[in-house]
Amino acid sequence: MSLDLLTKSYDYSLPEGFIATAPVHPRDHAKLLVYDRKTDTITHTTFQHLLDFVPKACDIFLNDTRVIKARIFGQKAATSTNKKGFTQGGGKVELLFNKPLDAHHYLVMIRGKVQIGSKLLFDDNLVATVTAFNEDGSRVVTFTHHGKKIRFEDLVLVLDAIGHIPLPPYMQREDNKEDETDYQTLFAKHAGAVAAPTASLHFTPELFKQLEQEHQTHKITLHVGAGTFKPVDVEEILAHPMHSEFFHIPNSSVKVLQSSKPILAIGTTVTRTIEYYVRTAKTQGECDLFLNPQNTPKRVTHLLTNFHLPKSTLIMLVSAFIGREKTLQLYKEAIEKNYRFFSYGDAMLIL
Repeated sequence: MSLDLLTKSYDYSLPEGFIATAPVHPRDHAKLLVYDRKTDTITHTTFQHLLDFVPKACDIFLNDTRVIKARIFGQKAATSTNKKGFTQGGGKVELLFNKPLDAHHYLVMIRGKVQIGSKLLFDDNLVATVTAFNEDGSRVVTFTHHGKKIRFEDLVLVLDAIGHIPLPPYMQREDNKEDETDYQTLFAKHAGAVAAPTASLHFTPELFKQLEQEHQTHKITLHVGAGTFKPVDVEEILAHPMHSEFFHIPNSSVKVLQSSKPILAIGTTVTRTIEYYVRTAKTQGECDLFLNPQNTPKRVTHLLTNFHLPKSTLIMLVSAFIGREKTLQLYKEAIEKNYRFFSYGDAMLIL
């Protein structure tokens, strides 16, 4: 079997202290590794010099999803009273919102023992009722607010008031006030993500203004879900059950995708959305595309991305552009040059 199909082939060793737990300031002072496929050359620079490398004729695609405060803490409602008059049940719970399934049902992760019918109580009279269990450990719930069913657009407002920014678990710290700005892109618009499209976090207002002046920019929306952090825990990568995430591509962006213009995708989420459209012609729905060396890009010509977890679908996506061996070579060099890894870490531009 090809090594490209084995999950263990995408492993690498990251020394302690290389995981970024906070961004650099200013944002564009992050390191940038530039890899040119035509010349097979590597350049080490900083993000503020990004536009020195992006081809002038290139159109830029960005993800305008907005991260919501998807992490909330509460307690289970008491379920019964014993013979001595003490209530039973209760206990603390943590809920991580993932995405809406329909008008009133939502996919979530719950930390704390629950059963179907369990009611979870949160601040501001928000109540979640567990309605189903899924094999992957996720749960389906309905929400009421002050006793009335609540739709997603109103639920987001409640979560923003009582919730916490859902930092990736590998940061191993609680969120703080700075994360409300740091873990959000400058152009975040449509609420629904539980993880940031991190390649876009490096832009300062000045650099982004310059980008818009020098290039045609286009927005798509893909609400990054918790599944983006789901590890590939099967031996062969193609056996991995790929997560799906809601996306929308406006008509103005579709016109460019149907042209032959070179495209720089800012991030893996943009890449997956564009490539899903190319394969399906769908401009809205659930994207579950798995890009890897056996399923390579058809439309995206250049990629800007961060450095990703070992054995993740994201490092496999990078390998779809430049091959697994070259990807691991670049990661090795980034470690040798003390790059910072993962969501708040440094960036790589593939030309």
